[in-house]
Amino acid sequence: QVQLVESGGGMVQAGGSLRLSCAASARLFSSYAMGWFRQASGKEREFAAAISRSGLVTDYADSVKGRFTISRDNARRTVYLEMSSLKPEDTAVYYCAAGGFGREPTGYDYWGQGTQVTVSS
Repeated sequence: QVQLVESGGGMVQAGGSLRLSCAASARLFSSYAMGWFRQASGKEREFAAAISRSGLVTDYADSVKGRFTISRDNARRTVYLEMSSLKPEDTAVYYCAAGGFGREPTGYDYWGQGTQVTVSS
């Protein structure tokens, strides 16, 4: 069983930045690809970014490419999402997930509880 705990969410003005963190309990953290997903109120959960087990391969949704950066520190069992040039449409609950590398939520086995990001205009 893997427990994931997100932190770093909050309220920020448009154009601002935030860094989300996700700490994992898994002893074999490096054996999991990690992803960040988000879910806005009344909408389906959508893919934001993913990173391979080694951290060498990353993938981003078109909506965040060039503004968000995913990274991981396997020694600290933590994955990060650096968000910059934030827009009001980035407002959502952000979830980290552990499992296979990909864009589909069904490809991930473990999920955090989510952290709220609110971007004001």
